Amino acid sequence: MKFISTRGQAEPLGFAEAVAVGLAPDGGLFLPEMLPDLSGELVRFASLDYAALCHEFLRRFATDVEAAALKDIVTRSYRGFTHPGIAPLEQLGENLFVLELFHGPTLAFKDFALQLLGNLYEHQCRVRGETLNVLGATSGDTGAAAIHGLLGKPGVALFILYPDGRVAPLQERQMACTGAANVFALAVDGTFDDAQAALKDVFGDQAFRARHRLSAVNSINLARVLAQCVYYLYAWLRLPPAKRLNVEFVVPTGNFGNVLAGWMLQKMGVPIRGFKIATNQNDILYRLFTTGEYRRAAVIPSLAPSMDIQVASNFERFLYYHAGRDPAQVREILQTFKAAGVYRFDHFDADTFTASHCTDAEISGIIRHVYHKYGYICDPHTACGFKEISRDRVSVVLATASPAKFPDVIRAAIGREPTHPSLEALKSRSVDKHPMKADPAAIKAFIERHGV
Repeated sequence: MKFISTRGQAEPLGFAEAVAVGLAPDGGLFLPEMLPDLSGELVRFASLDYAALCHEFLRRFATDVEAAALKDIVTRSYRGFTHPGIAPLEQLGENLFVLELFHGPTLAFKDFALQLLGNLYEHQCRVRGETLNVLGATSGDTGAAAIHGLLGKPGVALFILYPDGRVAPLQERQMACTGAANVFALAVDGTFDDAQAALKDVFGDQAFRARHRLSAVNSINLARVLAQCVYYLYAWLRLPPAKRLNVEFVVPTGNFGNVLAGWMLQKMGVPIRGFKIATNQNDILYRLFTTGEYRRAAVIPSLAPSMDIQVASNFERFLYYHAGRDPAQVREILQTFKAAGVYRFDHFDADTFTASHCTDAEISGIIRHVYHKYGYICDPHTACGFKEISRDRVSVVLATASPAKFPDVIRAAIGREPTHPSLEALKSRSVDKHPMKADPAAIKAFIERHGV
């Protein structure tokens, strides 16, 4: 299978090359040239465990990766998860479920894709005899998950940009207390959007990119989105059959990548009824799907910092389909948005997508309500998903992170402080970070000095 750019000005690539490149040379994002139809495979898929299901799914896309190697990569990627179900589906009410996505090494949903991506990078370096410098920007969990997917991998150096002072303390410690010689935590003066814009500028320097063999670990990497499709499929197959056709997945998201994965799976023939986009007070996606206006605003720090985003990178992939797969229209819309900070759309499918937004005050109240009603402790991001749960549909709320990563917020809400041994061990370690401006030149100079 080949992968094409959303902007239509780059050569189609195979899976391995598209993963290695990350961001397309024309600045666009890679997508499969066609989406397979899985509708006839669902009965067979139902009996598979998580790793086997992931392999079955990915082999339709990774057609240039040798079959035995792909199976080994997938198996190793989920071996370190602490729950035997990998992504357990917990029932809280008659029509309310929680999909727990925080049983990986860094206690966040990003582990599903980034453990896999780390093993893919390692395989590629070994097969090709090459090195890679991997660059990513994070609002919290992506950085930690990327780091733990690449810790100590031979031939790989990882540079993670994050907004200094705007991630949770334990999120920062997961990035800056590893002691790994191939990992560099770059604390950027600014917001996540500033860090991500600088990252894209670095990738835009084609000569620098080629010379240092840069790859992107953000959700702009197609492997991230494809890997995340799998847990939607796994959860859908574990719902009671009578509930499957009326299910709405409720997705806390800021960068649109998590909900895009579910939507793409729906387009592959899995009969998911719809998706609810749950945002915090940085609600550009809520405003988009309720008013049709995509308007940039100032980022307001919140209790759910991983969603403190005002430019949703993965929206470009959805936009490609919304524009009838017309890359010229995609380029026009993005140029208008970049210049004016706003773009107005005529309509979106309101039955497929609904949206909600949550203030910090509401997040604390929801954590308290869910705990008292169901005896369940949810983190601040997951709490956004519990707002305005539909009474007409079966709801599956994606629990995107462990509450133990946000002890201060949980303690203030319910008087209890969740803990986890891996996080407790970080508290005594010194933070090793590299402060810098969100300046492409400064970032490139750092990579020049420390890259492989």
